[in-house]
Amino acid sequence: MTAFARNQWYVAAYGREVGRDLLARTVLGEPIAFYRTEDEEQRVVALADRCVHRRFPLSESRLDGDRVVCGYHGFTYDTTGTCVYVPGQRRIPRTARVNSYPVVEQDTFVWVWIGDPELADSAAVPRAPHLADGENWTSVSGMEPIDADYGLLVDNLLDLSHETYLHGGYIGTPEVAETPITTEVDEAGAIVRVSRHMDDAECPPFYARSTGIEGRITRHQDIEYLAPCLYLLHSRITPAGQEAPAFHTEITYAITPSTEGSVYDFWAVSRDFARDDEEVTTFLHDFNHTVVMQDVDALNLLQRALATEPAGYQELSINIDTGGLAARRILARLAEQKQ
Repeated sequence: MTAFARNQWYVAAYGREVGRDLLARTVLGEPIAFYRTEDEEQRVVALADRCVHRRFPLSESRLDGDRVVCGYHGFTYDTTGTCVYVPGQRRIPRTARVNSYPVVEQDTFVWVWIGDPELADSAAVPRAPHLADGENWTSVSGMEPIDADYGLLVDNLLDLSHETYLHGGYIGTPEVAETPITTEVDEAGAIVRVSRHMDDAECPPFYARSTGIEGRITRHQDIEYLAPCLYLLHSRITPAGQEAPAFHTEITYAITPSTEGSVYDFWAVSRDFARDDEEVTTFLHDFNHTVVMQDVDALNLLQRALATEPAGYQELSINIDTGGLAARRILARLAEQKQ
């Protein structure tokens, strides 16, 4: 079971998901209710999703202006989580408040800080600027919950050799598994980089149908994992033996632990080619969603299998696991250190 690093920023939602209806998400085991204020700023508010009175979910309640009115007994909270009304009396108990979480909205994501609010530095939120750059990139995105430990999803994304076997006919070709990787680890910055460069590879349907390339390709996969949450795959393909035309995609994942044994898989595909072609946009969305669901099904199955393993079972790791093992070390350190 992967330990949680609490004093970190995590993606809780896409900005488009948060509005004037209360949105429920559980991050690092903490239920949170999200909504936007009704003023011109329309900022995102994140409050603990349990009324202090009888623990009724605030996400199942209603808004009165920018105040949340508990749907059970009417306890009412402002945007700071302070209770401003209780039924049947004028005196409001001093302890009648719920947690309010620091929030940053950036690059289409809503980031939330679960740890000590005094340590929340908005300047430290990881960047995925291509997601908000509508002039140069066209993006499709979605989110899938997975009933598996979030460390399993980190392993999955840092070892792309599984594309050959799990995603054959979509994004995988034999060359992905056959090509050695290079790994760089920035322990201080909590960043793992894994690269796989294929000089003469089969063009998988994901790229053949979106770019129109026929024949073999040069394919570069350069991963940056910014622990604990953000994963960036910088992908570049060209026809084999040529330097142009070059097609770039940025594959983005936000890996957010929900509870022990469950994780939110936020995914996005951004491209710098055929940007105004709606057929390509629809194809990449639907095709990548299928790929994501293949991972979801595999990780759900793997989690159930691991639950039946005897205590002390041994894994076997090889060269392709170098990045994933480095990520495990970094995540363990982040979870242990007092920040």
